[in-house]
Amino acid sequence: MSNFDEIIEICKRRGFFWPSFQIYGGSAGLYDYAPLGTILKENVYKIWMDEYLKIGAIPYDSPSITPEAVFRASGHLQRFADLATTCEQCKSSFKVESLLSSQGINMVPLNEEQAASLLIDNKIRCPKCGAFLKSAYNFNLMFQISSNGAEKLYLRPETAQGIFVNFKLLITYNRGKLPLIVIQRGKGFRNEISPRQAIIRQREFNMAEVEVFLDPSNKSSFYPYKGELITLLSNDGKEQKTDIEKAFVDGIIGTPEHAYFMEITLRIALRMGIDRNRLRFRQHRKDELAHYSSDCWDLEFQLDEDWVEIVGISDRGQFDVKNHQNSSGQNMSVGENGDIIPKVLEPAYGIDRMIMAILSSSYNKRDSGYKVLSLKQEISPYVLAILPLQKKDGLTEKAQEIFNAMRQFEPRILFDDSGSIGRRYSRQDEIGTPYCITVDYDTLSRDIVTIRERDSQRQIKEVPMSSLTVGGPFLNNDILDRFK
Repeated sequence: MSNFDEIIEICKRRGFFWPSFQIYGGSAGLYDYAPLGTILKENVYKIWMDEYLKIGAIPYDSPSITPEAVFRASGHLQRFADLATTCEQCKSSFKVESLLSSQGINMVPLNEEQAASLLIDNKIRCPKCGAFLKSAYNFNLMFQISSNGAEKLYLRPETAQGIFVNFKLLITYNRGKLPLIVIQRGKGFRNEISPRQAIIRQREFNMAEVEVFLDPSNKSSFYPYKGELITLLSNDGKEQKTDIEKAFVDGIIGTPEHAYFMEITLRIALRMGIDRNRLRFRQHRKDELAHYSSDCWDLEFQLDEDWVEIVGISDRGQFDVKNHQNSSGQNMSVGENGDIIPKVLEPAYGIDRMIMAILSSSYNKRDSGYKVLSLKQEISPYVLAILPLQKKDGLTEKAQEIFNAMRQFEPRILFDDSGSIGRRYSRQDEIGTPYCITVDYDTLSRDIVTIRERDSQRQIKEVPMSSLTVGGPFLNNDILDRFK
């Protein structure tokens, strides 16, 4: 069983996420976030928002249902499609680019004819039944929904357009000042040809997008940056480990704002506990850029043997604002003379994929075979579990009393009295809880407890209750230092 498969097994068994609609056989590309996953996801969103609020971003929330006119202007109706192929024998459908990539062919076909030729020339077989694949077609990725009137409506494939169409309202709110940073979280919907890998590729997914509106004539104000060390794979195929500032100075990264937001993105990933050694920035080849993009760097995470995009940082230029101005007839220009059409840089975060990167980075096995999620305290669904040593002699009642008192100032706290104490420790280790407090007979007689730390499995005995229940955080620095 691979690292990925073992993590999925834990997530389904312990309650991070579950396939949707299981009692009816499930539905491909749809997953529910279970109790632990829901809290984890909110912690991820909180870190993301905190980091962007620090640099002056303003939050926004637009509808998931979008009129056709918006996507006609944005180019999604005409160009938001993948080349697909369907097996003549078993009728399974696949994305052509993914099939080619699995065979080491890093090429994005430009049209149906080229895609079919690549399938035939490279003797690409159906992954399910082994038959040769011979044809290709364009598959639009947007979900159209019915409407009562003549207007066609779609579920959005990205949150960005809701921000672009209201740019003038947002810039007025920002007192006419550029740069303007707008952040939005929400659901995206894409009619994936072949959903797979649990929450990695879904039809309904969680996004967190940032639209940075800039004056194209002014030097960027997003400078300097710290210059974090990271592996970069540029579109010429050259890979190097360097810092982001040097990569900009050397001309590998094209603009200071691109470098700055790559830095912000990396900082967020590291704060969430994603393994730096399994991260890289990869620049899109010219043949794989989205229709609105002139340059894009993906932050990718190595999941088993695959590199998975978790954030895309794209230079959208003036494409969206100009197109909406031309299509709607509304003036989108700003500035003292009303002659500035802003350009846009977009860091777009795939929250579900970031969650998989966090879980994979934190997953490990002890020599005993027990599985552990070494989640950072800030990201873990729960930070503390209260465990009575036994279910007798008033220990359960005392533990419940302590639990009720402590969760007034630390809501991410659990009470667990089911099974042996060893089994409960293992259960908390497996869901990522950093600390356990054991309530024993000394608690009853001397008002002290034992604290166990997840990663080291060390236990500190005779910790006074008074040091835990007066204000937060629940463990003071003196206690934490004893685990080092």
